[in-house]
Amino acid sequence: MSRNTSYQRHTISIPVGDSFCTAWLHLPTGVQRPPVVVMGHGMGATREMRLDAYAERFAARGIASIAFTYRNFGDSGGAHRQELNVKDQLLDWEEVLAHARSREDVDGSRIAIWGTSFGGGHAITIASRHPELAAAVAQCPFTDGLLTALRTSPVESLRLQRLLIRDLVATATRRDPVCLPLAGAPGDVAIMTAPDALPGYQSLVPAGGTFVNSTRARAIARLIRYRPGRRTKKIQMPILFCVSSTDTVAPAGPTLKYAHRAPRGIVQTYKAGHFDFYTGEPFEQLVAEQTEFLAKHLSPQAADGAR
Repeated sequence: MSRNTSYQRHTISIPVGDSFCTAWLHLPTGVQRPPVVVMGHGMGATREMRLDAYAERFAARGIASIAFTYRNFGDSGGAHRQELNVKDQLLDWEEVLAHARSREDVDGSRIAIWGTSFGGGHAITIASRHPELAAAVAQCPFTDGLLTALRTSPVESLRLQRLLIRDLVATATRRDPVCLPLAGAPGDVAIMTAPDALPGYQSLVPAGGTFVNSTRARAIARLIRYRPGRRTKKIQMPILFCVSSTDTVAPAGPTLKYAHRAPRGIVQTYKAGHFDFYTGEPFEQLVAEQTEFLAKHLSPQAADGAR
């Protein structure tokens, strides 16, 4: 696949139900109908939190991308702001994929998916449902909400359960939702309280970014029930797992167990932490390896061989 150095970035709106997802379309210049990667971000984040850094490198190799923000977050639509709903986010993925297939300026027969953190879990789920995809990348993926929850201390679990109950009661009585931070310091009541969680999120937000450190407490129950790692054995296309061996948010143990079940999986581990994957030397290593992986499996020759 040819190397390129320039691209155009367009902000687009993709209809989903009665709302929309806002996305960036990165198009490499001088490439006729390039392959395309659909890209999804982490839990409660937005595409502005370094998805563009990866997309720019992919474009330099002649690979287009559509990096989108889930409904109810950032500058995407949605009436239930800051609500983390797994079912809805998977529908966002499906509609963005359908949009990618329908575009005339990219090759809808050569599509890959890329997800990071919670989006990495979604990439696993979507890959298991779409054997026609050319490839997938799951970066520091969320793979098992139940096993992650079991690592939480009894005191912290009780505090989270109380917020969950209050939010469910608020919903039933049509009162304002009860929210909590996505990331907090150790000892705080938040979805993530690892020492690197709050500074990690903050380090990824650009000036003027749309990230809000809050979600509805009902997300707690949804996260525990979500176990995308159990679907890896159903993934038929090549999938690259990029795993942090020191991950405090998405524990490496369950992730590696699930990753090795993927029939065509490639597993790479890194000593960098969960939030270190987006900048500096870890980013340079990751993006180089991911670009080579995508270029290989999105090439015209690979597409012809898959038919």
